[in-house]
Amino acid sequence: MAEIRAKKQLGQHFLKDLGAAQRTALALSLEQCNQALEVGPGTGVLTQYLLERPLTLYAVELDRESIPVLLSKFPQISARLFQADLLRWQEPIELLEAPFALVGNFPYNISTQILFWMLERRDRIPEMVGMFQREVAVRICSGPGNKDYGITSVLAQAYYRCEYLFTLEPEAFDPPPRVKSAVIRLERLPKDPPVPYRDLALVVKTGFGQRRKTLRNALKCLTFSSPDALESVANLRAEQLGVDQFIALAQALRHDSDQHPRTAR
Repeated sequence: MAEIRAKKQLGQHFLKDLGAAQRTALALSLEQCNQALEVGPGTGVLTQYLLERPLTLYAVELDRESIPVLLSKFPQISARLFQADLLRWQEPIELLEAPFALVGNFPYNISTQILFWMLERRDRIPEMVGMFQREVAVRICSGPGNKDYGITSVLAQAYYRCEYLFTLEPEAFDPPPRVKSAVIRLERLPKDPPVPYRDLALVVKTGFGQRRKTLRNALKCLTFSSPDALESVANLRAEQLGVDQFIALAQALRHDSDQHPRTAR
């Protein structure tokens, strides 16, 4: 079978470090589910170790050239391997009715979108172990008070415990990317914030949309139920607020019909 070449337009960098692949597969706790979805299996380096875990594995791969390679190596997943774009894919009934872990060497060009895809399905995804570009991984796991802290940090940490596991050098991939990568683990928190995700996303995205401004100015386009709701943090910038403070602001948001742009789902 012909060798698969990584496609730049798909953001492909095939994992070749077997040790890193095994560590990634073993990082799944599987305490709250017994099935997993691998995103972008590529040549199957991570897939082989996932199949050693006590789980039912599903996989979604956009690259048509990878499908016959994966089927040749792993015929046992032929009924659960899908050639599709994850972001436009309709999950099979098994993943709609029961919880599943999300795992993969995520393509750099859609890794943040994959995170938001997961957040929209958070009630069905109790954990995620993924390979990201290192700066994206750091951002997701970062706390308040530094430049890395942002929208993905707050929204991920509102629903998941985020843990940075290990760094991968460019040589772990073929072709090697120009940046380092990292593996992180997200585990669902036992309780949801007492506020709709839509409200929290709106406040967070609006606050960080003009992150150099104080929140008094950055959030002036939003309306709150009490004039005092913003007062205690009005002179701070978004990067200085903890997750709980963003949740408190979202709780105080007044539900005017024009306050929810279509992007804040």
